[in-house]
Amino acid sequence: MPNRIGRYVIELPTRPEIISWGSAVGKTESEGPLAAHFDICYNTDKVCDGTWEECESQLAMDAINKAFNKAGKTFDDADIIFAGDLLNQCAASAFAVRSTDIPFAGLFGACSTMALSLALAALSVDSGAARLAGAAASSHFCSAERQFRFPLEYGGQKTPTSQHTVTGAGSVLVSDAKNGMPYVKNIMIGRIRDLGIKDANNMGAAMAPAASCTIADFLRDTGTTPADYDLILTGDLGVVGTELLHELMLTREQTDITDVHNDCGLMIYDTETQDVTAGGSGCGCSASVLTSVILKKIMRREYRNILFVATGALMSTTTAQQGNSIPGIAHAVQICMD
Repeated sequence: MPNRIGRYVIELPTRPEIISWGSAVGKTESEGPLAAHFDICYNTDKVCDGTWEECESQLAMDAINKAFNKAGKTFDDADIIFAGDLLNQCAASAFAVRSTDIPFAGLFGACSTMALSLALAALSVDSGAARLAGAAASSHFCSAERQFRFPLEYGGQKTPTSQHTVTGAGSVLVSDAKNGMPYVKNIMIGRIRDLGIKDANNMGAAMAPAASCTIADFLRDTGTTPADYDLILTGDLGVVGTELLHELMLTREQTDITDVHNDCGLMIYDTETQDVTAGGSGCGCSASVLTSVILKKIMRREYRNILFVATGALMSTTTAQQGNSIPGIAHAVQICMD
């Protein structure tokens, strides 16, 4: 059964295993530095004949199907799936999962959704509530632009601090099996942090305080230091948020994470050659990075102990129009390999 360590961290003694994973991405992501690691790469963002929202659902379904196929499992084998996205009412995930007949828990954690879904899937397995649980997250540049900013036809200009919403999805299966696969050791549900950032084109600044808070709390509760980890992976702060995170950790926590830290928003694109301004964002960013290059490296034992901290901006179009600030959240999952 789960045990609480310190104030915020939850230990999962049964070590639920991540037995399979899948990823699917669009055109820009397929042209980036991680292209060789994704399971499915489209040469267009129009991945189906429907709307942009339906294209996002297709990506989510692609990733989910890939995870089940790799594991040799059917949808009937799953007890629950946790999934979410950026769209109103988590529509992309709901439309993706509706044909599977798997019990569905829709989540909104903004760009932190992959860590949240993975944490809850692992918690369900560790508690005995599920034997096999799925976790997934997705986003699409065009559907996100239409909901949060302007339709693409508007041709709005990007600010230097803005980030490019990833067209992609990732999914994992978490099981009570003991097959020597990567396992979830600890999880942590983050606390909301809000330093008054109101600029919807500066997500990195809005999310960095939450990332700093969660990492500091996790290290404190577990009695560990950055040197104990092969990688502390945030997602997705981009260029601006990463710099702010390093500064916050040094000035507020007296902790230097720069030697072991990387960010999914920096990894998925080449910010020098691709027109993505300050890097990647969106639920699909950390989801597709985790379920491609990161889990592959864990399987090869290049990483044996990582702290995955996905970050999210808990805003809506309504709150933004009303002039409210942007609350940030960050959830943590410690993934290990013996």
